[in-house]
Formats: sequence, C-alpha cells, structure tokens
Amino acid sequence: MTALRTSPVGESPRRFVIQRVSNETTCIIGGVRMAAGQQRVTTAEQPGRDRMSRLLMVLLAAAVGAAVANRFYIEPLLGLVADEFGVSDAAAGLLVAGANVGYVVGLVLLVPLGDLLERRRLVTVMLLLAGAVALGCAAAPALPVLALALAGLAMMSVCAQILIPLAASLAGPDERGHVVGFVTSGLLIGTLSARTLSGFAAGLAGFRLIFVIAAALMAVLAVLLNRVLPPSPPARRSGYRALLGSVPALVASEPELRRRMMLAFLQFAGFTVLWTPMAFLLTDPPYDYEATTIGLFGLFGVAGAAVAPLAGRLGDRGHSGRTVTVSLAVALASWGPLALGGTSVAALVVGILLLDAGFQGAHINHQRTVFALDPEARSRINTAYMLAFFLGGVAGSASAAFVYGAAGWSGICLLGAGLAAAALAVWWITAPRGAATPS
Repeated sequence: MTALRTSPVGESPRRFVIQRVSNETTCIIGGVRMAAGQQRVTTAEQPGRDRMSRLLMVLLAAAVGAAVANRFYIEPLLGLVADEFGVSDAAAGLLVAGANVGYVVGLVLLVPLGDLLERRRLVTVMLLLAGAVALGCAAAPALPVLALALAGLAMMSVCAQILIPLAASLAGPDERGHVVGFVTSGLLIGTLSARTLSGFAAGLAGFRLIFVIAAALMAVLAVLLNRVLPPSPPARRSGYRALLGSVPALVASEPELRRRMMLAFLQFAGFTVLWTPMAFLLTDPPYDYEATTIGLFGLFGVAGAAVAPLAGRLGDRGHSGRTVTVSLAVALASWGPLALGGTSVAALVVGILLLDAGFQGAHINHQRTVFALDPEARSRINTAYMLAFFLGGVAGSASAAFVYGAAGWSGICLLGAGLAAAALAVWWITAPRGAATPS
C-alpha cells in the first residue's frame, strides 16, 4: 500500500510535509525514523513517565525560592552598605542595577544551557557557584568587589529558571500544571520574603550575615538535588552559538509564545507598579510605619503563592483559558480596593491578596502553555518568556517611580488598572478565532 513520509519544514520540529514513499508507513521526526504505530518519546519527556513525588516537588520549590532570593537580599541593606563603606546612598543604589544586569546576562546566556547540558549536573554546579559567590559578598572588602560579587550572584540565581522547566519535564502530562504551579510558588515566596529575611539578619549581625546563610543554603540544596534528581539527558545536541541563535527563531516561529510574552510583560509591569512605591506609601501619613512593619507586608503577597498549584491543576483539567480569564479579571478588580488603600490598611491588604492571586493564576497557566509548545526547547522558551517578564518589571518600576512622584498613590492605581485592563484586552483580542473562551 502507499505510505506516507513526513519531513520537517522550517525551524519548528512540529511542522511537517507529507510525502508519498514506498511500501511502509514511515515518519521522520526530528531526524528519527519511525515505523507506523511506533510512539515517539522525546528525550525531554522521558523522565516524566511516573508521577512526581511530593518530596521532590517541595525540594524543587525550595531550591527555586532560595535561588531567586539571592537577587533581592541586598535591596533593604543599601543604607547599611553605604555606612559600612563610607559611600553615598546613590553609589550604594548602583548595586541593585548591577544585580539586574547580572540577572539579564544569566537569562540570556545560561538558562538556554538547560536544553544542551545534563540538567542535574548543571543545576548542581550553578548552586555551588552561587554559594561561592555569596561568600564573596559576605567577605567583600570594598564596594566594587561587592558589586561584582552581587552581579555574579544574580547571574547564578537564574538557576531557578532552569529548575522550573526541569520540573515540567519530570512531571507527567496530567500533573504538569500542578507541578509547575507548586514549584513556581517557591519563586514568589523567595522574591517576597527575601527582603524581610535579609532585614532581620542585618538587625542581628550586619549586612554580611545573610550572604553567609545563603552560601550554606546553596551548598545544602546542591547536595540534596544532586542526590534526589534523576539523570536528565540533554534535549538538544548542537553548539552553544547555535543554541543561543535558536531562541529568536523559536520566538519568531511560535505565535502563542509571543502572545504569552506580551501578557507576561504587562502583568509583571502591573505587579511591580504596586510594590515599587509601597514603602513610600507606608512610611508617609496616615501610616507612618517602621521599616520592620513595612517588611511584613511582603508576607501578604506570599499568600498569593497558594493560588499557583490550584491554578496549575485547573489547567491540567482543561480549564487553562478560563483560569487565565478569571485571573486577569481578578487582577483588574484588585485595583479598586488598592485605590482605597491610601487611607485603609484593610483595603490595601485585600488588594494585595487579589492582585497576587490574579497574577499567579495567569502566570502559571502561561508557563504551562509555553512549556507544551516544544518539550525539547523548554529552557530556551523559558529564556524568552522570562526575559519579557523581567523587562515588564523594569518598565513597571521605572514608570511607578515617575508616576508616584507626579500623582501619588491615586496615579499608581490608575497606572496599575490601565496595565491590567491592557492585559485583559490583549488576552481577548489575540484569542484564536472561533474560540468561545480565550485559551
């Protein structure tokens, strides 16, 4: 009988041309010849045959949270650093800019390695390097040395963005959203609790203590993950330059990835619009809170992490589109109570909880969707997605600083609501044609 052969077209490994060939049904996918009825299991999917244990999920979430926290420890310590080295507050503030540069470099140059190298070994090495650089921060004798060490620490903190796609690969298809949500909840907890923890440690023994603690934590996590993680063979065999060059090609060939990147930009911009001026709001009348009290507000944001596994589980059950729609609507609605938060702490807390819940619910399902686009390119896909995410945060922080100075808290709430409305509009306008509910 007449058989069919399919050959890849262009850059995407999922687009094929059907060709008539001889007497057997053969399919060539990604360079692998397959007979009829033979099931293809990609290297990236092989570890996900069994359900992930709760212990491994907890360990991955802890590692993600601890890794990303390294980037934020310095922020509440700038005054102490300025006093320690006898420099101006403005000079000390450059440490945050240097850390951001290190993080972007790590996103672009290191995260794609998750598709090229054995990931258990890669994660172990990066955590050990993070620990070593954290010790360098603790021992820094001068501001320039601390700046270089912090940039290196932020660069190694992108290990979190390798662990999340790894968790997606290790999970079974029917639990992937839940696993990604659970592990990503560690990222939010680490981001929001880092400042509180570093401020507490500084109150005990100065700004250096938190980096000693971080170094010890990185070493412990490196050992545990090296023992617990299964081997994870690389999904791609190519040169490093070709690997980096394939990231723009993935973005160009995947309209759904571009769509989710746009949403990630808008949503994280709105998230940072809230948190950037929060300290200014709470130190001014009618609140007049102390720094330690202000730090506790980050813990209200941590409560939003509880939404992540639930949102992922809803996605696993086929409700990803509805979950994103509801989450974006909740994020938009949150700016109502936040607008009242200028004079009411109860309204402020309710608004924080709603915004974080809406942000997490959509973000988890964005990641769940983009990771399914190409299992063998999850790390590179995450590079593109998280770069848009990070740039949204930079834009949100910069615009919030300007708007708060010009229009106060009411201006911040208008800006945040505008970004949330824009995200909801993009979600609906770019939905696949004919879909009853955006997906």
